[in-house]
Amino acid sequence: MFDAELVEYTQSNGQPRIDLNLNGLTIFIAAVPPDAEMPLAPSEPYIGLDHLGLKVDDLDEATAELKRRGATFILEPKTIRPGVRIAFVQGPDDVRIELLERT
Repeated sequence: MFDAELVEYTQSNGQPRIDLNLNGLTIFIAAVPPDAEMPLAPSEPYIGLDHLGLKVDDLDEATAELKRRGATFILEPKTIRPGVRIAFVQGPDDVRIELLERT
């Protein structure tokens, strides 16, 4: 939905990884092995990736385009203080994606 370029990659251990090029920012996404022992994350306070933010020039335009592409918004565009507006998109694994406009 964010026009990231998908790059398939094989790690040194031979396992696949997905890399995303998001306008020059590289994001690595690797699978967790099925036999990995994973501690449960506490609900509050949350430790781990809570959200990531993307700065946009026009929040209303970005919101309309992402909705057209099927994004689910958990917070519609909102002014949090003069010159700063935010919105939140529901991302994979409940990681929120913040859209930020500063004027």
